[in-house]
Amino acid sequence: MVESGVHVREARRDEAEALHLLAALTFPLACPPSTTEAAKAAFIEQRLSRSAFERYLADAQRLVMVAEQSGELAGYAMLVHGEPSDPDVAAAVRHRPTAELSKLYVHPDQHGGGVASALVEHALHAAVDEGAVSVWLGVNIHNARANRFYEKSGFAIVGTKGFLVGETIEDDYVRERQLVWTGVTVGIPR
Repeated sequence: MVESGVHVREARRDEAEALHLLAALTFPLACPPSTTEAAKAAFIEQRLSRSAFERYLADAQRLVMVAEQSGELAGYAMLVHGEPSDPDVAAAVRHRPTAELSKLYVHPDQHGGGVASALVEHALHAAVDEGAVSVWLGVNIHNARANRFYEKSGFAIVGTKGFLVGETIEDDYVRERQLVWTGVTVGIPR
């Protein structure tokens, strides 16, 4: 898929290191100022390392997508198919079957350039193709930029949940976007 010079495709297994490096750069930007450097580093080591991305890329329940612009990796997203395992999320999400937009990060040099929108559009189509009628995500309640973007992208706040970063539990909004209503896909351009 190409939108405004952005090409979105499924990530290849040999891109685990590149994804790790992009994640290590972008994840800290989404954290509130109160998140310690140690907590950020621990999260990157546990959940965004090269080996973590190797596992994600090999998992049939996950779709890792990359966005390229001018031949460079500009961002990535991960869609996870299946029922939410977090009880707060399971209680908040209203439409089933659902998929989680687990990660959506854009290189800081590409902010505002359509990369995030292209990744979301690709993820929404992939979710519908797998039978989901909604997509949910968690986003830190203090991440104003991301919350504005998700609101603009049609994700409504439906609840809250905790999110462990290092040894600190952060507060996240649970946001959901309904994709299918009475058998008709809604609001996703092709």
